[in-house]
Amino acid sequence: MAALQQALPEITAAGATLVVLSPQVAPSPREAGVQHPDQAYELLIDRGNEVARRFRLVFPLPDALREIYRKIGIDLEVANGDASWTLPMPARYLVDRQGVVRAADVHPDYTRRTEPAATLAALRALAR
Repeated sequence: MAALQQALPEITAAGATLVVLSPQVAPSPREAGVQHPDQAYELLIDRGNEVARRFRLVFPLPDALREIYRKIGIDLEVANGDASWTLPMPARYLVDRQGVVRAADVHPDYTRRTEPAATLAALRALAR
């Protein structure tokens, strides 16, 4: 999110609005107690990964990975507010004002995120 927050002025200058969808209802351990500046983007909570599930982007964490998460202090049951231990694949969609998806980028590896520069390039290409 920090990278997108940094790119927000360029995203806005390209005529776009940033909307973030996350299953996280509780702050992550590294964010707990940290005061964030006012965010100039919309942050929507996807309770139970329902929207991500409709896009078929949800996967369950294997038991071994759940244990690793617990050992490092990440409890998805608390963070996401449900017992599913599921995560959405990282995805970015560029949607025009008519609601048509003009570009989509999805990573099956949940640890990878598209660089904001790639999103900006796609935005600029759509503006031409």
